[in-house]
Amino acid sequence: MSADAITVTAPKRSTGSLRKETILPGFGLTLGLTLLYLSLIVLMPLAALVIKASGMGLQGFIDAAFTSRALAAYRLSFGTALIAAAIVAVIGVIISWVLVRYQFPGKRLLDACVDLPFALPTAVAGIALAAIYAENGWLGAPLAALGLKIAFTPLGIIIALMFEGLPFVVRTVEPVLQDLDKEVEEASASLGAGRIQTFVKVILPAILPAVLTGFALAFARGLGEYGSVIFIAGNLPMVSEIAPLLIIIKLEQFDYAGATAIATVMLVAGFVMLFVINWLQRWNKRRGT
Repeated sequence: MSADAITVTAPKRSTGSLRKETILPGFGLTLGLTLLYLSLIVLMPLAALVIKASGMGLQGFIDAAFTSRALAAYRLSFGTALIAAAIVAVIGVIISWVLVRYQFPGKRLLDACVDLPFALPTAVAGIALAAIYAENGWLGAPLAALGLKIAFTPLGIIIALMFEGLPFVVRTVEPVLQDLDKEVEEASASLGAGRIQTFVKVILPAILPAVLTGFALAFARGLGEYGSVIFIAGNLPMVSEIAPLLIIIKLEQFDYAGATAIATVMLVAGFVMLFVINWLQRWNKRRGT
């Protein structure tokens, strides 16, 4: 029998197996630790919150979660988070472009300053912002002379959320710009496209998924932000009171039902944002392949 007639059939791997073949073993152990961690730290506390809220009944939940004060807090939290995320989405793209495309003295220092909100305690950030933008602060005094009050107003909340949300946009867009070759821009210019046309038709479509992901991350962070906001917000009910602060107030008043209901609403909003972020990341990955 000739060698050409000999065929070897490789064993077929089961495609339905949950285990992915890797060089290092330990699938069962690592999966068990992962599930244990998620259950104890994440899933069980959230499940307890949902169970506590479900015990109130539908009408009781609606009465506790959608009072006029709670609705005002929702509008403020969602509105300021949305505005702040939209602003930092634009500013973050500009900062990312500067950090990726240009070389200049102090670039590393500027790059490190972008991550400062990650390392700085939120309470420290709130105190610093309140001191700067107060009516007797460095920036607050000249702005107050022009009739623009920032501290202890919803505008101050937006600035605090912009401070906290900017790194999410910059660090999401920056790797995409690094992978975008300069030759693509040069080719667009050689074909007669102007700067605006090149940005709109070449650069923006490439970075749009990353921008949307950064926007969603900044918006989600803004919804739950507490420490950096309460010092500059003023915390006036129906005016500058955010939803996380209202939860704390309900707890201090021993109104556990009201705190649970409001927290459940914010939890649902967080899950929706998480779904949007994951969808945007999958979309970005599909565009990159």
